[in-house]
Amino acid sequence: MTPFLEMRDISKTFPGVKALDGVSLDIHRGEVLALAGENGAGKSTLMKVLTGIYAPDPGGTILIEGREVALADSNHARALGVNIIYQELAVVENLTVGENIFLAKEPRTRFGFIDRARMHAQARDVLRTIDMDIDPATRVSELSVGQQQMIEIAKALSAQSKAIIMDEPTASLSHHETGVLLGLVKRLRERGIAVVYISHRLEEIFELADRVTVLRDGRTVSTAPIAQVTRETLVRQMVDRELSELYGEPQSHASETPVLEVRGLSLKPVKKAEARIRDIGFTLHRGEVLGIAGLVGSGRTEIMEMIFGMRASTGSVSIDGAPVRIRNPHDAIRAGIGFVTEDRKAQGLVLGMSVRENFSLTHLRRYSPFQFVQHARERESCQQYVRMLGIKTPGVEQKVVNLSGGNQQKIVIAKWVARNPKVLIVDEPTRGIDVGAKAEVHALIARLAAQGIGVIVISSDLLEVLALSDRILTVREGRISGELSRAEASQEKVMALATA
Repeated sequence: MTPFLEMRDISKTFPGVKALDGVSLDIHRGEVLALAGENGAGKSTLMKVLTGIYAPDPGGTILIEGREVALADSNHARALGVNIIYQELAVVENLTVGENIFLAKEPRTRFGFIDRARMHAQARDVLRTIDMDIDPATRVSELSVGQQQMIEIAKALSAQSKAIIMDEPTASLSHHETGVLLGLVKRLRERGIAVVYISHRLEEIFELADRVTVLRDGRTVSTAPIAQVTRETLVRQMVDRELSELYGEPQSHASETPVLEVRGLSLKPVKKAEARIRDIGFTLHRGEVLGIAGLVGSGRTEIMEMIFGMRASTGSVSIDGAPVRIRNPHDAIRAGIGFVTEDRKAQGLVLGMSVRENFSLTHLRRYSPFQFVQHARERESCQQYVRMLGIKTPGVEQKVVNLSGGNQQKIVIAKWVARNPKVLIVDEPTRGIDVGAKAEVHALIARLAAQGIGVIVISSDLLEVLALSDRILTVREGRISGELSRAEASQEKVMALATA
């Protein structure tokens, strides 16, 4: 059977870098092909070639339904039935659902005006195919991230897609929303649509894929039916290391000494819906990794933002047994608290600045005793942490926008570790980074705990919470709903406490 889509010997060279070197893949109608590999392996570049954003180097060919094509641009690819849904959503939040689905292809009346009645009727038809019961007149800003992801899929279906590329589609979704999306991918396969599925979550690859293609360093390592691949084999092919080398045996460094005590913490609501986050109380010990689990929207991040002074709250916070008054992040930082936010690009980094400049943002005064920055000291300290944390960068003057997601995450952590915090809150520590970088971040968190730092980890990835945590608190509807030790915790128990 002729594949719907083939890429043969695709190479792509940028100044000084060969991003792709003779990569080949094919996919049939009604098939889910997983594309796996570390950050920097070439996955995104390959998909940009497939969708007409990049032109391949001479010598490579792309065939759609057996015919060779030279894609002029992304519109040309869409016209041939190839659409991509990026990890960073491309919805326009101030437009309605229907307007987003038919953006730039709105049905018109004979007078040239947008035919809203027809547009909404057609939008309902498309939404019905993905079992989404929502009014097309609803503004997208009122939807959850998971619902917005579904709107992106509806948009692709409205364009009569024959192949849909999904790039980390579940990275920002809750456990429930992820389950809905995986079910949708299976239904797309049943309808004969080809799906290229890119994900760092190995469990999703094994649940969905018919075959998996692995890229490493811009080359094809293998393509095989998923039934012939094990988790260990896949990891080894992706990172050229054994799974046992990536994930060591968890070891607790928790002491009996409290470092952070929270009592009766309640949010001062700005919106009526926020009033439910109330009466939060827990203790964090020196050297302990405390996991926080719960559905997206349960209040996990908001609780940590209250502790860090980003949200007004009532209640008490103590560090090392002494009460501290935290009115803003500056108070929290002075008290010895650091916060690695979940959105490293929007809140954790200044992308246009260098590694050195981002590193020193939290402690610049250390290098400027007389109001002038001593760049040599700043650079030396930054280089020390780059070596210590294994940050891969050509140099400390490199702009962070040019680094992989895993290395960007390490820089965010480094700038807080350099302050020698007593408590470090880490929200979604490995979102959007590959399995190798994920293991390195996990090892870094363990090293921080071994140094006596109390670490709080919030994650939507239950396996990550279970792997890292000495103790797990579950949050449901703005309240702490349960507590589990490492020994008694399981995915089933955590989900039961987070949803019951």
